[in-house]
Order: sequence, then C-alpha cells, then structure tokens
Amino acid sequence: MKNKFYFIATLVFVLLSIFVWVGTYNNWWIPGPEKRAEKHKFIIPSRLYGIPIDSFKVKEYVVKRDQNLSDILAKWGLSASQIGTIDENARQVFDLKMIKSEHKYAVFIKKKTKEPCFIVYEDSPLQYVIFKLYGDYQVEIGKQQQVKQHRLVAGVVKSSLWATMTEENICPMLAISLSDIFQYSIDFFGIQPGDKFRVIYDETQVGGQTIEINRIYAAEFVHQGKSFVAVPYVQNGKLRFFDQLGRSLRKAFRKAPLDYFRITSRFTNSRFHPILKIYRPHHGVDYAAPIGTPVYSIGDGVVEKKAFQPSGGGNYLLIKHNDTYTTSYMHLRNFADGIGPGTKVKMGQVIGYVGRTGLASGPHLDFRVYLKGTPIDPLTMVSPNADPIQGKEVKPFRKYSNPILKQLASIPFDAGRKKQALRFFP
Repeated sequence: MKNKFYFIATLVFVLLSIFVWVGTYNNWWIPGPEKRAEKHKFIIPSRLYGIPIDSFKVKEYVVKRDQNLSDILAKWGLSASQIGTIDENARQVFDLKMIKSEHKYAVFIKKKTKEPCFIVYEDSPLQYVIFKLYGDYQVEIGKQQQVKQHRLVAGVVKSSLWATMTEENICPMLAISLSDIFQYSIDFFGIQPGDKFRVIYDETQVGGQTIEINRIYAAEFVHQGKSFVAVPYVQNGKLRFFDQLGRSLRKAFRKAPLDYFRITSRFTNSRFHPILKIYRPHHGVDYAAPIGTPVYSIGDGVVEKKAFQPSGGGNYLLIKHNDTYTTSYMHLRNFADGIGPGTKVKMGQVIGYVGRTGLASGPHLDFRVYLKGTPIDPLTMVSPNADPIQGKEVKPFRKYSNPILKQLASIPFDAGRKKQALRFFP
C-alpha cells in the first residue's frame, strides 16, 4: 500500500513539475516579462520640444516682420502684467531682441479648456526657448537631440551639383564643403553633366534633417574626365587637404583680393591715365568695387609698409609673402584694425577697404604683384602649391590615407547615399 502511495505521489509531482516548466516556458499561466508588459502596458506620451503633447493641440506659426514676443503673447490673450512677468523671467536666460522674423514658433493649446499653455520659439535648428504661459511663467532653454551619422555618398551630375545631391537625398550643404576643398583646382561654376563625386564624411542630424556637415575623411571629384582627390591631414599643426601623392590642394595665393569686382584696367606698359591725361605704364590690375568693399591679402605674409602715397597710390599696403613674391594694395579708404608694419597676415584675411584715395577717378583697388621686385601681371600669375607632405611626415600620411582612399575607391559613383556604422580607417 505504501509503495502504491509513493508511486502515485511521485508521478503527480513529476507531472506537476513538467506542467509548471512547460507552462512557464510558454507563458501559459505564469506571466513573464512580455506578458506582464502586455497586461500592464505603459504608453509613453509623444513629445514635442520635450513637452508631452497628448492633451495639447499644437499650432505652428512664423514670426512676422517687426513682430516681437509681446505682440505674440498679447495675441493669445495674456495681460500686460503676465507679459511683464514673462519678459522679466526671459532676461535671465534669453535676449528677447534675438527673436527674428521668419523663425518658427509653436503654441501648445489645452484641448479641454482651449487655453494656451506654452509658446516655443525656435532660436536655431539646435536650440529652442519655452515660454510657460501659466503659474510661475518660467522661461527655459531647450536643446534638440542631435544624431551623428557616418556617410558614404556618391553621385553623377545630371544638371547641377546641388540638384544631384537633392535627388540622391544628400544634404546640399556638402556641395559647399566640396567647393571649399577643391576651390583651387575646380571651377564650381563650370560643373557639367557627367561630372561625378564620392565622399566619406560625418553629418549632424536633428529630427532626421541634416543641419551640419562635420568631418570629411576623403573626397573625390571627377571634373571633365580628370580626377581630383582630397584627404585631410594635420601637418605643422595645421589641417590641410592633400591629394593621394601628398601634394597640397591649397595654392599659395588667392585668385583675387576681392570677392565681388569688375576689372576696369589691366596690366600694361602704356595706359592713358584718366586724371593725368598722359600715357604711362600701369603694372597692376584695377578692380572696381563699391567703397567699403573688404580687401583680402591674397596669401600669408608680413606687412612691410602701411602709408599714404601722395604721388598717386593714396592709402596703400605692401605685403611680403616670401623671398619671391610681394603684393601691394592701393587707393584704400582705410585699413583693417590691427594692420601695420610687421603684422603677420593670413590668406583671405581682411587688410583694408576699397576707397578712392590718391589719384583715383572712382572707387577701386589697384592691385600689383612683384616677382623678386619686378612687377608681373596678376591675372597670368601661376600660383604655386602650398607646402606638400614631406620628410618624416610622408610615412604617417601614407599610413593614414591609404585605407581611407581604398574605401573611397570602392564606392560606386551611382551608389547615392549610404549609412555606415563602422569605420575601417583611423
């Protein structure tokens, strides 16, 4: 009898154990994490600018011309006292004078009471300002969530570079970055159908929209059948772009000392002077431009002279770039702050402003270039390349650039836009 009892008890125990194990494994009767989550599901409310919007109706607007925060608040029924409190609180965190027309703002309206509770102004793609319209009327600065993406992109130009990037879902700001990198090699106003590009770079996104092009690791642009390659590398403490052979893409000099200009007189040995009414050499180029137009140094150098030349040049600067080249800038209205004899200047640095001082019939810049003291035509001068990779930097540059260029070359030009999570280079 006892044996029969033990047998039945053992059998029941085993069957119960199997039932419990199987039931638990399949979530039959003991609710596991997934089942409990389904039974007690917590819905995370949707948020906009960090504010839960389930109980709000959100309306979006654009700041109109000459509209300020007081105008906006008054439109939504806030009293002068309430507006004053918000204005006082805002001064602690945000300058209300910085509210600009065409910027977006959103109004959060309570669904039940139809009362406005928040106004959020987009100060920039990365920052917004929350104005609380009840209680303590606090004002807070908020930051948009940023996402960094690593991109491998390529494309073939059909009509324009900008349009091609838009069609391939590539941020067109990349076109600006490429024009900066290849500005000494490619005329981006002359881009033609059939030109192509491929780039490896990082970008910053907010809400799925690219707001900034970050580090560019490598780029190739094929223009009129000729390939131009760029790899960034730090040499002598300066970040520069070099080609696959270590030659700098940066030229020693800008093409012109002005951004916007019209050439009114060229380099010649005999020009009729409009004021003196005589023929004499004009060993420079005259760039007509409005008074006050910034004038840039065409290259790195040191200011040798800053003076007024009563014989004709007016306010002028003489800059020595190296043992070979010197440049002069005449008829300036005035000089940039901090510019004087001995001042070191960089390529593209503002050194003065267009004027009509001296013997000048109108506002213009008389620009001259000297090769070892002899004047040469600035328009036909061939600008030398900046310092190439050399000496002990050659091996580190090759070690750094070879894997990047290998990966760049593996991207088909018709690849469009791709997302890459891993990097296969330093």
